[in-house]
Amino acid sequence: QVQLVESGGGLVQPGGSLRLSCTASGKFASINELGWYRQAPGKQRSLVARVTRGGSTRYADFVKGRFTISRDNAKDTVYLQMNSLKPEDTAVYYCNADIQHVRLTPYVTHWGQGTQVTVSS
Repeated sequence: QVQLVESGGGLVQPGGSLRLSCTASGKFASINELGWYRQAPGKQRSLVARVTRGGSTRYADFVKGRFTISRDNAKDTVYLQMNSLKPEDTAVYYCNADIQHVRLTPYVTHWGQGTQVTVSS
């Protein structure tokens, strides 16, 4: 059973920083793209950032210059460094991964359970 386990959320003051981590566990062949999404109360889940296996990244406009996504392929882990946090960044952050369970089979999208980030003074 493949699982994505997130950590690093919490309460931070405006202007502060947090680093989220997400590690894939279980038996699988490979991981393609990894990403972070977020969902605020009453809103739809939306893309924050994604990173390819080769390290190419893309970001939502509202986090450009403040957040950085990275991955460690040896550890099957993706990170989200969040700086200059704003109250509007408050949301549940979800990790997302395209995982190939067995070689030569299609990639399957998996989601983590979510981690709460609250930005408030």
